[in-house]
Amino acid sequence: MTDDARQRAEDREQTTANGYPSSAVPSPSSLRSGKGHHDENFPVASHLIHRRHRPIILAFYEFVRVADDIADHASLRPNEKLAMLDQLEEGLLGRHDEVVEAARLRAALKERKLAPRHAQDLLTAFRMDVTKLRYRDWDDLIGYCSYSAMPVGRFVCDVHGEDRAVWAANDALCAALQIINHLQDCGADYRNLDRVYIPLDELKAAGASVEDLGRGAATTALRACITGLAIRTDSLLEESAEFSGRIEDFRLAMEVAVIQSLARRLTAILRARDPLSESVHLRKAGFAQVAVAGLAGGLYGRLARSFAPLSKSYRA
Repeated sequence: MTDDARQRAEDREQTTANGYPSSAVPSPSSLRSGKGHHDENFPVASHLIHRRHRPIILAFYEFVRVADDIADHASLRPNEKLAMLDQLEEGLLGRHDEVVEAARLRAALKERKLAPRHAQDLLTAFRMDVTKLRYRDWDDLIGYCSYSAMPVGRFVCDVHGEDRAVWAANDALCAALQIINHLQDCGADYRNLDRVYIPLDELKAAGASVEDLGRGAATTALRACITGLAIRTDSLLEESAEFSGRIEDFRLAMEVAVIQSLARRLTAILRARDPLSESVHLRKAGFAQVAVAGLAGGLYGRLARSFAPLSKSYRA
């Protein structure tokens, strides 16, 4: 634990920032928004994943969900949020059992002999959500994604025992998914949290402003900026195109193929629609249609991979 985190923990033992005794502080679990894994943009431990892996992935999700809800909470002060995120980390590391989601994930990690590093990286991202409200440029945003998104895929790969050589492709896909979420929710993030993930230099280059995100409809300049970022996100998806084919676990490979397909569809929607005034999310029917197409593509890629050595032997 850092010196700052240790000091916040000591302060929390005495009083909260509002002057209430620590016994009156709500537990992190009580601050849940009600959002669950079925409400996410992309599949989380769907039934494509083998049942032996689903419990630990869901334990990871529930831990992360609590942290996310803390960082986004409307009435908590920043120092209260940071103290609660520290409390989650302390529970993850076995220093108390006060937060059920932290204790559950800690037990699951211990059973599988996995380190808590990926969950800790995500806590770093949520602390950034509390303290960092603007991003200078694309590299600054990708730096955030290295904590907020990439560890999720790395964790799932580690659970499946995948070679870490796939991490580069994983990182590109996870960053793309995160940026898609940012673009979809850019208006709400600004209005509700004063949080802007669209890089400031991109806004300036397009002739748009941060304040444009508070409008009921995007200006022409803001639409150009969002379209440009959606196109740039497609480049990340190009980098991750080989990811599914390089995964050894068949079921995980199919899940990744579906996610890749969904991501491509969502960037297409973001290029065509205004996220401030139009729906830029997939409805259930559209989600299912794109998921099936992604599954078919994943199966085709898997077959091509299987027959590749045979084709080479014939050519030889």
